[in-house]
Amino acid sequence: MIIDFHTHIFSRQVREKREDYFPLEPAFKLLYNSHKAKLVSADETINMMDEQGVDKSVVFGFPWKDSDTFKRENDYVADMVQKYPDRLMGFCCFDAYSRDAGLETIRCLDNGLSGVGELAFYQSGIDESGRNALEPVMEICLDKDLPVMIHTNEPVGHMYPGKTPNTLAQIYKLVKKFPDNKIILAHWGGGIFFYNLLKKEVKESLKNVWYDTAASPFLYDVDIYPKAAELAGIDKILFGTDFPLLKPKRYFDDMQKSGISKADTDKICGINAEIFFNRTANI
Repeated sequence: MIIDFHTHIFSRQVREKREDYFPLEPAFKLLYNSHKAKLVSADETINMMDEQGVDKSVVFGFPWKDSDTFKRENDYVADMVQKYPDRLMGFCCFDAYSRDAGLETIRCLDNGLSGVGELAFYQSGIDESGRNALEPVMEICLDKDLPVMIHTNEPVGHMYPGKTPNTLAQIYKLVKKFPDNKIILAHWGGGIFFYNLLKKEVKESLKNVWYDTAASPFLYDVDIYPKAAELAGIDKILFGTDFPLLKPKRYFDDMQKSGISKADTDKICGINAEIFFNRTANI
């Protein structure tokens, strides 16, 4: 089974009138100001999955600031999960600073969604105020044993839309603050798994952390796969495409070029996700 752990879908209102959201949603404008940045529906995602051989996808929207918008978009995700129960699982998404974040988490999880994410701090980085803002969401997800996906990125290298000012220290403080939560760090976690080589503390701190591959073909050489398997652990890597940014074939090609074994490829592309969700009884 192939499971894509990281895809974005949007309601018709957003897809057809994205410009209407730019004045109140600067992060959304940053990522989607150009019409080359695609916005897709759940139906389009299902079509892509059929074309590319993906069995299931985790779908979510965007961390909107406006509560009416994120409630509507989360409802769209929940409706699409109900429409395609064998193909889609959904996470709820919102601005972590919203005063409604905790209530929205409860509402969405009670409505059949399977986790929270992709939460992002596009303008601030994951600073102390951001980590504190996450507390009610993390407490709810810990109680329900459900995952939270956090947008992270490498703190060095070239700039691109959506690259946040997060630091490795901020990411590490995040996982230290919520040691018992199941956390997925998107985009390889900014490479923080390198520090599993340290003799003290880090391995234990990262024990409940997983890493997805989203946007990898744009960011990393194919050697990221064997290196991450060695340093993070093959069981901690989750296949994610960031569709519609990229389609799965780009990742499949990179994995093949990387020289990792078929057994490890199978783990990344689906087995790890199956095990992950079986642990939370939500697959």
